[in-house]
Amino acid sequence: MLELYFHPLASFCWKVLIALYEREIAFTPHVIDLGDLTQRAALVALWPFAQFPVLRDGDVVVPESTTILEYLARHHGGVPADGFEIRARDRFFDHHVMEPMQRIVAELRKPVDASIIEAAKQTLVTAYGLVDGWLADRTWACGETFTMADCAAAPSLFYANELVPIEAPHARAYLARLLARPSMIRVRAEAQPYWHYFPGRRV
Repeated sequence: MLELYFHPLASFCWKVLIALYEREIAFTPHVIDLGDLTQRAALVALWPFAQFPVLRDGDVVVPESTTILEYLARHHGGVPADGFEIRARDRFFDHHVMEPMQRIVAELRKPVDASIIEAAKQTLVTAYGLVDGWLADRTWACGETFTMADCAAAPSLFYANELVPIEAPHARAYLARLLARPSMIRVRAEAQPYWHYFPGRRV
């Protein structure tokens, strides 16, 4: 049985959960509170950097969301994860949407540095424009098939939009399609008890 070590609010964990739910892949969930020393130790025993998500498949330990999705595609019938465009879009959403979104969240948890927020905001606006162009004539990030790239897009665009609203019309419509998928509805419901931890102030 697959085991997933994760937290329901973490955006990179959503990426893996969406892939699992899309294909109804059975797994044992282990919710990790990094503030709990026992739970943190369990995670460190698998991945010394104490970062989630981490997937365990018997004796095989797979850290990091993209690697997990590639592993699921290869060994457990997960969503498509192979091909240049899928990989490129996956990395795009992680690096140019998820990471600037997380920089804003980090700033909102401490005395705010307006310059950092403004730079991250501009990165997001630029990313939204690129996504808008890609989605002008396709349903999903890489065409008409839901792939690993869409698993990356869903949490990154959802959280980013909470901070810096998406105004580009094709990108907004794409986010709406992502939000309507049962997998995304499920991860949002599971995150609801923890939502008060997210500093969702639009900037």
